[in-house]
Amino acid sequence: MSDCLFCKIASGDIPCHKVFEDEFTLAFLDIHPCSKGHTVVIPKQHVSQLKEMNHRSWLALMNGLKLTAELVDSKLKPAGLNIGINNREAAGQAVAHVHWHIIPRYENDGGGSMHSIIRSANPGDVAKVAKLFQ
Repeated sequence: MSDCLFCKIASGDIPCHKVFEDEFTLAFLDIHPCSKGHTVVIPKQHVSQLKEMNHRSWLALMNGLKLTAELVDSKLKPAGLNIGINNREAAGQAVAHVHWHIIPRYENDGGGSMHSIIRSANPGDVAKVAKLFQ
């Protein structure tokens, strides 16, 4: 997609600080990092949200994500890693190209767990929600 920021990075039109690259995946340092080594992992092919990914692309990207996380962990030796995705605008997706964030965590960095992202005033009744999946 010609106007997509991440497609321009994947094609080399916009430079980045590469962390990992293979045939399907590109990982690079976030230019607005939340922590030292904050890395963005994208599929090289444009996909705007998860439901658009086919099975083959998903598996290839998950392999790239795993290898990137291992590389970030081995090079930076953080106390932990948060790995997450913002899928669609309501969830905070700022670039309409599927991407994962690998955010290295360091002792006393002030961050929280995935559970600290949102605390809904009405999270719903677990038993009623569970019935939707039966």
